[in-house]
Amino acid sequence: MRDTDPGTFFLWGPRQTGKSTLLAEHFPDVPWVDLLRPESYRRYLQTPEMLIDEQRRHGADFMVIDEIQKVPSLLDAVHWLIENWGVHFALCGSSARKVRRGHANLLGGRAERRELHGLSAMEIGPDVDLVRLLNHGYLPRIYAAARPLPLLDGYVSQYLKEEVAAEGLSRRLPAYADFLALAALSDGEVVSYTAIARDTGVASQTVRSYFEILEDTLLGRFLPAYRRRPKRRTVAAPKFYFVDVGVVNFLAKRGALMPGGELFGKAFENWVFHELCCYNSYRTRYADFFYWRLSSGVEVDFVVNHIDCAIEAKAAHRIRGDHTHGLRELAIDHPETKRRVIVSLDPHDRTTDDGIEVVHYTTFLERLWEGALF
Repeated sequence: MRDTDPGTFFLWGPRQTGKSTLLAEHFPDVPWVDLLRPESYRRYLQTPEMLIDEQRRHGADFMVIDEIQKVPSLLDAVHWLIENWGVHFALCGSSARKVRRGHANLLGGRAERRELHGLSAMEIGPDVDLVRLLNHGYLPRIYAAARPLPLLDGYVSQYLKEEVAAEGLSRRLPAYADFLALAALSDGEVVSYTAIARDTGVASQTVRSYFEILEDTLLGRFLPAYRRRPKRRTVAAPKFYFVDVGVVNFLAKRGALMPGGELFGKAFENWVFHELCCYNSYRTRYADFFYWRLSSGVEVDFVVNHIDCAIEAKAAHRIRGDHTHGLRELAIDHPETKRRVIVSLDPHDRTTDDGIEVVHYTTFLERLWEGALF
């Protein structure tokens, strides 16, 4: 990573994805400001300009600041050092919310945005255990654990304690915890603020703000509906996916997931989206993702850009004609669709008479990471 000048960049990612470990491996000998250390947090919170003195003391041309969102005012000193002394920074964080809402200095385009996701199946390698991945989730430590539930319990509890308390929502903590469970139950579904508000006993606007907290703290992401030039009436509301299926399993109390079950299918869909997002970030493709759904309920899970590729996730060992229905309906409205793909557990890769590619999930991984899908 130091073979060439990396410039200044933000590295965002959920907690426990390995951001600090990655930076420590690539930048072992540079000054490091760790805002998780209480004494460092207090010092820089009170006197952020101390960063300039720290840089002068080391004479460094590159520095790492870990958990930058804890002291957003440090970004003014970072900006000054970039402009005046040509210093570059790796700015690591697990929540962009405090930075954005506090109108902090985002360096005016001087910093590239990078993301670190949970484990991709391609990172694990050819011996990836998909059942384990869909049960344990994508966080490295939890994926590797023999007993993931205690770690997931601690992960969610820490999230509630630190992120929600930081939002000043301590009094609403029970309502937010109820919201998390309901949001997990609807992972990968069209968002209904009204329905969740009814079940949690809070206003729909409050539910909307709760989803925004999940997004800003990098624990979830919205998937918008594709509505470009619709011939028939389509759904407009977005879907929402948690970034880690292990967290979903824990919050929704799913129990053990095995192929053939409906919940395994939902987890499989979450994983396909996870792989798409990993590839998009790590290969800097800048693709936009959508889903497509008619008001009748016919749906395609993922649409890449403007119909460059349409993907259905089906955790079935044998793909039947009814599994292709959504992709065939999409082609009626959008005949310009370049590729239509079903990702499945079916071991027999093939192409249907009307051009739908049926691929095993390992084939999907190979084609995705080779850049053959988009």
